[in-house]
Amino acid sequence: MRISPRIARDGAALPEASGAASDEAAERPRVLVVDDDERNLLAIRTVLEDVGDIVEARSGEEALRHLLKGDFAVILLDVYMPGIDGYETAQIIRSREQTKRIPIVFLSAVNKEAEHLIRGYSMGAVDYVFKPVDPVVLRSKVAVFVDLFAMRREIQRKALQEQALLDANLRANAERLRVEQELRLAEQRQAAIIQSLPIVLYLEALDAAPRVPKFVSGNFGALTGYAFEEIQKTPTLWADRLHPDDRERVGTALAGRPHGRSMAVEYRWQHADGQYRHFLDQAVLLRDADGKPIEFAGTLLDVTDRKDLESQLVQARKMDAIGKLTGGIAHDFNNLLAAVLGGLGLIERRAELPEEQLKILHMTKRAAEQGSDLVGRLLAFARRQQLEPACIEIPALATAVTDLLAHTLGGLVELDWQMDDGLWCAFADQAQLELALMNLIINARDAMPDGGTISVSAENRDVGEAGEDGVTGGRYVVLTVADSGCGISPELLEQVMEPFFTTKEVGKGTGLGLSMVYGFAKQSGGAFRLNSIVGEGTRAEIWLPRAAENVTARADDPERRRLGDAQATPLRILLVDDHDGVRATTAALLADLGHEVLEASDGREVLGMIGDTADGIDLLITDYAMPHVSGAEVIRQARELRPTLPAIIITGYADAQSIARRPDNVQVLAKPFTPHQLNAAIVGAAEAGAAASQPLKAAAS
Repeated sequence: MRISPRIARDGAALPEASGAASDEAAERPRVLVVDDDERNLLAIRTVLEDVGDIVEARSGEEALRHLLKGDFAVILLDVYMPGIDGYETAQIIRSREQTKRIPIVFLSAVNKEAEHLIRGYSMGAVDYVFKPVDPVVLRSKVAVFVDLFAMRREIQRKALQEQALLDANLRANAERLRVEQELRLAEQRQAAIIQSLPIVLYLEALDAAPRVPKFVSGNFGALTGYAFEEIQKTPTLWADRLHPDDRERVGTALAGRPHGRSMAVEYRWQHADGQYRHFLDQAVLLRDADGKPIEFAGTLLDVTDRKDLESQLVQARKMDAIGKLTGGIAHDFNNLLAAVLGGLGLIERRAELPEEQLKILHMTKRAAEQGSDLVGRLLAFARRQQLEPACIEIPALATAVTDLLAHTLGGLVELDWQMDDGLWCAFADQAQLELALMNLIINARDAMPDGGTISVSAENRDVGEAGEDGVTGGRYVVLTVADSGCGISPELLEQVMEPFFTTKEVGKGTGLGLSMVYGFAKQSGGAFRLNSIVGEGTRAEIWLPRAAENVTARADDPERRRLGDAQATPLRILLVDDHDGVRATTAALLADLGHEVLEASDGREVLGMIGDTADGIDLLITDYAMPHVSGAEVIRQARELRPTLPAIIITGYADAQSIARRPDNVQVLAKPFTPHQLNAAIVGAAEAGAAASQPLKAAAS
């Protein structure tokens, strides 16, 4: 079959394959032409080359290989070919899933009978073209299939694009939904955080008079005790509940806001429960893009807890400063009283006075002893007293305190003890604890002039590691004394624990009772709390640490009584004290007890004396607090020359930890002391020195 070039180029008159051609040659629809005759292939390519890309195959096998590599718009298939003929090739094409929908047009040169046509159609042909091929007919038929293929491919492309757009839209919607969910979650978290904090955010109009916010966020109800709607209904409520002393200051701060000044003011505001809360009110002036004022934006923060902590810190620092001052005064008083009492004791022992003068002496001595008791209370407040802590069984303590107060409380007041089952032992100085409880109970009695019941309770408390209200973590025994008396006003509550402060009439109180209890509890490793409501009563709590299981209760020591009654053998004693009066009276007391005394005024002097006379000294008695060298250091250096030298430390006061670091086998004697106490300390020190010498003597022998 031959087709002239004129006919091939006459395609302009033929129908256009709309959408079949693409800008890119690789995207043009492909037409597979299968014929074993090269001339037919050339002719068909010439006719169809502008309709699509022509792919040639010279046998059925080659056609099948091309079909494995790509898709085609139409297949022109010669019926009679050597090897696999057109019918078999069509059958194979229709049997494959990938190629069964490709239109097949049979090319036939001989058989036009119906039988052959039906066979072709049954094999999957969609049309027949008979040779010699009419170029116009061939071009028109192929163009239709190419057009259909291009449209199908365009539909698929658009479907893919639409699906891609749909997928992208779904992803965008999903992302938008996720972002919205995260935003809502963030808003919920922010709202929850703001709700849980003692803070309110607010917006307020420029001309709000009286002052009422137009918007609030946060837990407004918890902060003020009122719903926001109540504030809006009663615009003057906010101003009415300001503390009277703060109104002028707050008014001044508010007056500066319209002028662009930031406001930050603290004031007291009365909560719905009647208690005043401390608020920190901060606000700024918001402006628009042109600088025109719009509204005020601010925060209202509850700083009550912070103010309470600040108050506690100030109180603790004040009490610590007073304690240090009090401790120093007590030390000097102890030295003076030691000299006074020592001198009075010497006069009493050496002089034979008439009865009238002896009464004066005893009265003077009693006044000095009362001064010593007063100093003891000062030291208790200053936490400088020497404590002897031990395991205290609370039921036994209750019996002892009740017996001591039996004749003091009178018939109008009843003492009611309440103790938990399984109550722990407290670790403290029992004598000081008894004194502290007596002070609290007597104060409770004085607060109830018409009588009543004083409740004394004891319970176990376990405080976590974080601690609470000035109490460190640990286990405590809490002793509480509660009354239903007149109570103490809030402005006086912080002052009642200061030394010499009292609410009682002149002559009816020293003002040292509560200060002593406070100092004792602190020095014992616990705490003291005092709560009171005017007209309802007072509640005082002593927190004491729980005693360890291996600490036993301290019973009355008969050994101390024996030492005080025994008479020490005459000794050669080296006495060291930087206070001339105390040293002189102590030396005279020692002389009256039959001892030989060597005197030194400070630590440096005594160290030189020990170097020369260490073997001739039987006992070293030294003051603890001395300039340059302390008493403990004097004993330590003296024992480098003579390891078993007996020693006694006398002190007006000393830090308990410092005395605890003293050398072994050293007696401690507190100023002022009696001849009886001095003698007991000398006997005890001598016996301890003798016991320490035994191992050395045994080793030498």
